[in-house]
Amino acid sequence: MNEGKSYVPPVGIGEVMRALGTGRVDASNHPDFAVGDAVTGVFGVQDYALSDGRGVTRVDEPRPVYLGTLGMTGFTAYFGLLDIGRPQPGQTVVVSGAAGAVGMVVGQIAKILGCRVVGIAGGPEKCRFLTEELGFDAAVDYRSPTFGGALREATPAGVDVYFDNVGGDVLDAVLTRLARGARIVICGAISQYNAEARPRGPSNYLSLLVNRASMQGMVVFDYAPRYPEALAALSGWMKEGKLQSREQVVSGLPTFPDRLGMLFRGENLGKLVLEV
Repeated sequence: MNEGKSYVPPVGIGEVMRALGTGRVDASNHPDFAVGDAVTGVFGVQDYALSDGRGVTRVDEPRPVYLGTLGMTGFTAYFGLLDIGRPQPGQTVVVSGAAGAVGMVVGQIAKILGCRVVGIAGGPEKCRFLTEELGFDAAVDYRSPTFGGALREATPAGVDVYFDNVGGDVLDAVLTRLARGARIVICGAISQYNAEARPRGPSNYLSLLVNRASMQGMVVFDYAPRYPEALAALSGWMKEGKLQSREQVVSGLPTFPDRLGMLFRGENLGKLVLEV
């Protein structure tokens, strides 16, 4: 939303807030879409959207899962982990924001691939969700005063892949735990998005040099031609019972500003979806 260079143009004042959505076609003059078709696309935060059909995809039902695990956040996890993280069986994969829409999929894919998975999340409830319901090997509460020690205990052999969704102090802490040749995937930095001061750079970045590690940013839009590959893999794992999806559905268009704030307050579990 801020002015400045980013991977998408900022949302201007007075414009419809950009957002993925799913619903049904209410009226159509398009040969590829009929009234009643279930579709997904970047429809914005509004009751109705007008589209020329570009970027719109038909699905079986307008289910929240197509906004999460079988949508953009799932694709982000898939390509970021596999193409940039390149995990190998037996390696340690750490993911921050692990109880969020991207992080929970990252960790589950890593488990499917035979990795040891450590999730970083806020609060004991989310940590229990990661280990008891999603099968993570360990979960560390970044809000705990013993976070640094708990992270060391959970990563005795170091960190081979770190998938970062939060940035800030959590990124700085994981940098101290890197194994030789580690790969860091920079997906997001939600701890910094509302910062009023200039973000502080990681003070432990020399660990990249010492450990011959790499840190690379990723944006899912770069993988658009390969979205069908990700959808096939993710839906296949779901059908096999290897991958779970969690959506937290909240209601009411007028509640959107407060619901958006839930993301920054760490109040959501899984994909946060607004029903209008």
